[in-house]
Amino acid sequence: MVAEVSEVKRNKPPEVEEALATLERDGIVVLHTLLSVERVRDMQQEFEARLHRMRWNDLDGYEKEVYRHVIPDVMTLAQGFVDLAIHPLVKAILNRYLGNRYELTEAKGWKSLPTNRDFHGWHGDAWYDESATNSFPKEVKLAFYLTDVQSGAFNYIKGSHRKGHPRIIANAEVADVTESEILKVTGKAGTAFLFDTSGTHRQGVPILQQRQATFYNYHDPDVVLEPENSTSYRYHPLLLNAAFLGNLSAEDQRILGFGNQTRYIPAFVRPEKHELLQKIFGAALDLSLRMTDVQGRVKARLKRISNAR
Repeated sequence: MVAEVSEVKRNKPPEVEEALATLERDGIVVLHTLLSVERVRDMQQEFEARLHRMRWNDLDGYEKEVYRHVIPDVMTLAQGFVDLAIHPLVKAILNRYLGNRYELTEAKGWKSLPTNRDFHGWHGDAWYDESATNSFPKEVKLAFYLTDVQSGAFNYIKGSHRKGHPRIIANAEVADVTESEILKVTGKAGTAFLFDTSGTHRQGVPILQQRQATFYNYHDPDVVLEPENSTSYRYHPLLLNAAFLGNLSAEDQRILGFGNQTRYIPAFVRPEKHELLQKIFGAALDLSLRMTDVQGRVKARLKRISNAR
């Protein structure tokens, strides 16, 4: 059977040395529950609030994809998202695995919609410019489930990390991988795990129930990015909520990128993907605003006339 996270081992996080050894050996380590029930509940409520509608003009919401509703910049939502990013156990493991130059470079989440389609198949995360380095820069992601996950779970081929530059992996290339070599991370809301993104992983299928999860990305911000990531401004400086940033240590501030403008792009304009649709929506919104303005002026005039009688 596929290796799954045991219910018996959910009681407490692993010790640093044990977790580090597992991450180095397998490329992935499950940390179980890092936050209190109350913190997780706050995170769930704020995350769910953004899933009520798409982002539009001055309305917060999600960015729509075919099979996912994406919420960028989750660090602005609730205290728990910040606490998770700089959790002492997470920092202790990353300090040993990544060194002292890493930062949190991306913090986003999404709701995966029920589907039988293998839309996010086997791959390693290609994030750096291979032509600009003679090594394999390390990157680790912290995943956190906001809902119970029993289907569409995260799948990782243990020991597949650090074998070469990360890339898309065809199913035929992993046809000989035994089920015992695949870790399938099912779990309750609040389950957390770290994984080396160079390892072969995927979103499991089928997804029978919608899945809500966040993924935090840690790597050295001085590493030259893949051109596509630079063009899209993917690893932009974090957007943070000042209300959640009290009592940060110097190390916490470094991890969150305080004062680091390495990847800041002045006056960046994101390339438009749906230019015609945006123009249509923009024109419709402009018409609606003008109609609201006219209605307001008519009501004000009628009120003045009524008061004058």
